[in-house]
Amino acid sequence: MKRIIFLLVVMILMTSTAFAQDKKILYVPIDDRPCNLYQVVQVTQKLGYELLTPPTELLGRNTHRGEPDKLWAWFEETAPQANFAVISTDAMLYGSLVDSRTHTYTAEEILERSQRFKTFHKQFPYLPLYAFGTIMRTPRSGSASSAEPEYYKEYGAKFFNYTALIDKQEMGQFTSSDKRQLKKLEADIPKEYLDDWFMRRAKNSDASELFIDYTRQGVFEYFLLGCDDSAMFSQTHRESRKLTELGADMGKTVTQVTSGADELGMLMIARAINKDRDQIPFVSVMYNDGKGAATFPAYGNEPIGISIDAAIIAAGGMRIPTPERADIVLAVNTRKSGKTFEAATAKKNKINLRGDVKTFLKPVKSFIEAGYPVAIADISFSNGADNSLMNQLKKNDLQYKIRAYGGWNTATNSSGFLIGASVLTKFMDERDIAELLTTRYLDDWAYQANIRQELYSKIWAMGGNVWSIDSDTLPQLEQFLTDRLNAFAAENIIIPRRWKLEDIKASFPWQRAFECDTRFKLVD
Repeated sequence: MKRIIFLLVVMILMTSTAFAQDKKILYVPIDDRPCNLYQVVQVTQKLGYELLTPPTELLGRNTHRGEPDKLWAWFEETAPQANFAVISTDAMLYGSLVDSRTHTYTAEEILERSQRFKTFHKQFPYLPLYAFGTIMRTPRSGSASSAEPEYYKEYGAKFFNYTALIDKQEMGQFTSSDKRQLKKLEADIPKEYLDDWFMRRAKNSDASELFIDYTRQGVFEYFLLGCDDSAMFSQTHRESRKLTELGADMGKTVTQVTSGADELGMLMIARAINKDRDQIPFVSVMYNDGKGAATFPAYGNEPIGISIDAAIIAAGGMRIPTPERADIVLAVNTRKSGKTFEAATAKKNKINLRGDVKTFLKPVKSFIEAGYPVAIADISFSNGADNSLMNQLKKNDLQYKIRAYGGWNTATNSSGFLIGASVLTKFMDERDIAELLTTRYLDDWAYQANIRQELYSKIWAMGGNVWSIDSDTLPQLEQFLTDRLNAFAAENIIIPRRWKLEDIKASFPWQRAFECDTRFKLVD
């Protein structure tokens, strides 16, 4: 009987790879950070698809602006080779996500680029377009990074509070105290800065409106619009309310406005592949005790339950109430209180077994013992894994008994990317799944939750800037990170005995310490 089951599994996997043979996906990411490019490619290639991606120098990053017109030229030249396309509208309009926040393009330039999608569809009506864009973020304050206009460093908190009050007012929750505060904030922020910021946002919002209309006309197979870093009351949330209403008549299986940004590419890749394979993956969701689905995470503008349901639909899946028929059982690690903290907070993110982690692991173990394919969305902390949970996965030998894991950035980044990747693991073998899990453990757990703060301290002690690493010290810091990752992996990541984890290397592709690119080999 076991031999028959083994042969059936092998036949399914062989059929799956053959199904994708010679099929190509044209993919324009939002930028070339690992979460948007390499890690998406890593997942997709395991299914036998080839991703056609643009030269990375055409995509904007923290050191240079993107080249949207050159991206369009590449896109149109490459399109005849592709079976379907997944496209970041931010990249095609502005050059990248960061460029969408700081560009100086006129409304006419943005409109002309936006209209090219309709022209393109007329030229290539056979090529399905899966598009994703973002509503510009509203950070709570400025920072030393270059991801916002220069004036935001000084006035960022006032911008956030000002627009939060406007949003609150429009939603009928305004008080007399709010009114006085709004008037003061408007006087405090220089008018030219307000005009510049709102004008850029208006251009972005106008383009999103047009894309929703294009979706209605059939230009896009699907359009997914994410709210970049946001809050319950904010300008991002304010704009999302209007755009949600505009697309409501089409339904969520055609277009959605949801929370998040960096997970959108993976979700659209998953949707395109599921559509190509005529698959609708079933997802059962289990939340930890306490607030659970009602958890309102940092950097989001809606409860996590709403975001997760939206991500399942975006990936081409369907949520089902029980795990028996599920292709993935999604277990969501949240705190009983519903609060999310920063993974870098050493006092909070300890390896000691917390009560809520113990509660969470009980059903997870039961699902695994019953043979269900389990994926863990680790969102107890933002920007890194929950050390208590990860220590228990290690102690209970569960690291490679789950199907997928995600805990790398915001709650929606982590859960959304996880959903997109995990619904595709049914087509992968154990080795492929182990490689994807190892990528997440090295990135989310080793680096983001632990080594990153150590590295920050080292850079500060050297008089450096974590957001702009000096070229002279870059090799030294990359070697330091590589050494620390190897030591962490040796102590904490227990690879199944049939494989060995070798050649772990890391780099800082954006020459900053916020994210790293980890590579390794899993050898026999």
